[in-house]
Amino acid sequence: MSFGTVTSWEEVPLFDSEDSEAAFWAENEVDLRLMDGATAASTEGSDSVTITLRIDPRMLARIKRLARERYLNYQSMIKQWLSERMEKELKDR
Repeated sequence: MSFGTVTSWEEVPLFDSEDSEAAFWAENEVDLRLMDGATAASTEGSDSVTITLRIDPRMLARIKRLARERYLNYQSMIKQWLSERMEKELKDR
């Protein structure tokens, strides 16, 4: 069986059903260089710096409990809170 190779994401059509998508991928495959570009592009904009932050253990336990109730990772929730507060502070200047 001969596969078509998708070398650009623009070559992938919009599918009107799961069956049409399955049929397309049964006859086509993604060029590995395209996949490498997709993973590299997704990490380029996510530069981050690791910091150390000392927090009272009881406060951290409460933060973790709140995060679990929201089905979030507590570190992600803290970053979200910091981002929201920073935006508010900058807006209120």
